[in-house]
Amino acid sequence: MTIHEFGRENTEKILLIHPSCVKWDYFEKVIPLLEDRYHLIVPALPGYDFDRESDFTSVEEIASELNEWMMEQKIEGLYAVYGCSMGGSIALLMTLEKRTRIDHCIMDGGITPYELPWLLTRFIALRDYLMVMIGRIGGVKLLSRVFSTDEYSKEDIEYAAEVLRHSSRKTLWRSFDSCNNYKMPFPIPVLSTKIHYWYAETEEKARSWDIRYMKKYFPQTDFKILPNLGHGGLVLLKPKLFKEMIVGG
Repeated sequence: MTIHEFGRENTEKILLIHPSCVKWDYFEKVIPLLEDRYHLIVPALPGYDFDRESDFTSVEEIASELNEWMMEQKIEGLYAVYGCSMGGSIALLMTLEKRTRIDHCIMDGGITPYELPWLLTRFIALRDYLMVMIGRIGGVKLLSRVFSTDEYSKEDIEYAAEVLRHSSRKTLWRSFDSCNNYKMPFPIPVLSTKIHYWYAETEEKARSWDIRYMKKYFPQTDFKILPNLGHGGLVLLKPKLFKEMIVGG
């Protein structure tokens, strides 16, 4: 995968992991707000990397690859790893591998593995995949209805349509299947990392399983509700609030 870096002269480092169905430039509005203080590391995940032909692999494999890259670059620690949605899944697994010191692991609407029968998890992945494929075929007009819960511009919707057109069917299927069913280490290791779980006010019901999962297995988690936002909206719509929250730790 391609790794983009900004503010390399700074000592404190933040890893920013984008969600599915977008590119690494999902963070283009927050990078200028943080690069004067932090060394920002922004991977373009496989399948969503427009600079390389690739398909998405799995949450587990990408988390491991990112930790390996950190070790190759002799990066001993991160101030924070932030991941939105699918990116939150990767951020959590990276933290649990404990190969890189991470002070803060921030999951923004992060997806946790379903604790459901195998057949039901197949059905859920298929449902999500088909919804995205319908959006891919329907283009800008249909996606405008899907994203109506937030004040996205026409350019934002066109961007989403472009990413979906670029993404292979394999990438889209694996993204949903892996996020729903990735394997957690057992037993879950004891962490010194501070775990944060942020979620948008309008997605509380949709994230209820994930919130329960975090409370069950990571009772130390600090939860924060993002007012007047939908899933994944913080970085895109309120970059200044994102800066305040991530600097506050």
